[in-house]
Amino acid sequence: MASSKTRLSAAALAARAVGGLARAFGFGGTSLPGKVFLRLVPDGLQQLASLLPEGVALISATNGKTTTAALAKQILEREGRAVLNNRSGANMAGGVTTALLERNGAAFGLFEVDELWLPIVLSAVAPKAVLLSNLLRDQLDRYGELELIADRWRAAVESTSAQLVLCADDPLLASIGTAAKREPLFFGIEDQTAGTATAAHAADARHCRRCGAPLSFKRHFIAHLGHYRCNGCGAGRPTPQVAASQIKLNGVSGSSFLLTTPQGTSQIELSLPGLYNVYNAVGAAALCFALGAGQEAIASALNGTQAAFGRAERLPAGGREVVILLIKNPAGATEVVRTLALEPAPLDLLMVLNDRIADGRDVSWIWDAEFEVVADKVGALVCAGTRAQELALRMKYAGVAEGRIVSATDLRKALSLALGKGDPARPLYALPTYTAMLELRRLLGRGGRRLRRGG
Repeated sequence: MASSKTRLSAAALAARAVGGLARAFGFGGTSLPGKVFLRLVPDGLQQLASLLPEGVALISATNGKTTTAALAKQILEREGRAVLNNRSGANMAGGVTTALLERNGAAFGLFEVDELWLPIVLSAVAPKAVLLSNLLRDQLDRYGELELIADRWRAAVESTSAQLVLCADDPLLASIGTAAKREPLFFGIEDQTAGTATAAHAADARHCRRCGAPLSFKRHFIAHLGHYRCNGCGAGRPTPQVAASQIKLNGVSGSSFLLTTPQGTSQIELSLPGLYNVYNAVGAAALCFALGAGQEAIASALNGTQAAFGRAERLPAGGREVVILLIKNPAGATEVVRTLALEPAPLDLLMVLNDRIADGRDVSWIWDAEFEVVADKVGALVCAGTRAQELALRMKYAGVAEGRIVSATDLRKALSLALGKGDPARPLYALPTYTAMLELRRLLGRGGRRLRRGG
């Protein structure tokens, strides 16, 4: 036993040292220590997770993992729990392991997990609860079709006794719930006025997973999330135990809604924008309810929430406010521009499209995002990133006047150009893909206040 503990300690020391060196040379070190540790201790994730006295909960989804995890952490901390999470967003096994190496006395682990890594991490950490928020089309070159991910998740669910928390509005996730060993806890949106009668172009999951017949949707909220019933076997949307109603979207400034749980009803004033963040908040509330959080703590934390890293953050730069709104797939991008469409015109935009591995090499998804809904409100647009020209072409076809579009591959130059366009009293809305968000966030964090407008 002593020898095993000694090896574990030695491996942890080596992994932390590697992480320290990586950070010293500017490489971040969010996953590397965990990868080193797992190379030295193959079952290290399981061993480290077992050291948390109050256990672990996992969150996975295509969209909203980081924000949902941040909201859930705030709720649990309002309850007085010492919570450990992978706040950097490193959500594969290495990133989760890195977080566990830095637990600093935390008693409970709350981790967002990449869609493909969920089965592996789930089997290693034996979580108390697992929140599955959505399965939307994202990086088809990496993840494959949604049905494949749903099959992997279903197989993982069959082997766990964790409490499942599922989005009732996603038919893929509702079908996964039939494989659970325990009755799932469902969450969703009950306010039909928040949706539309017709599907977005980016909608998937149009057929029943049980019998293959077409699904009939009474309401669509985001992509294929909505109120549905199978035309064949009659299987329908489960009734959510945790739900949002009386939703009011207030553009980029936030939203309000009535949150109902089995413990009661609370009015929520959320500082995060868009219907997608209502889903994130209700999902976080459902997970925390499953973990024993009370209604007062849930409502209090959601009403006092702050934006997660790079998700609706507001940062100063060049005498202006920059609002960062991450986009990475058609459903998410469509919801961001629908949120911007509620803002007064004109809108000054910096859009950044990268095709690096973490973004997905295939950027054809931009042609499925409904940028048209905001095109006539654009005052100035700077397109940047490794695929800046293709993005500029897409926005031209969306209806943005060609004379209002400028391209600059280099992000620092693009940011300076964008800051110099339009009214300095107006916000600059930055819509970057994932790696572009990290780069933009570094520019704003290190020198944003010193960036010159127009230079």
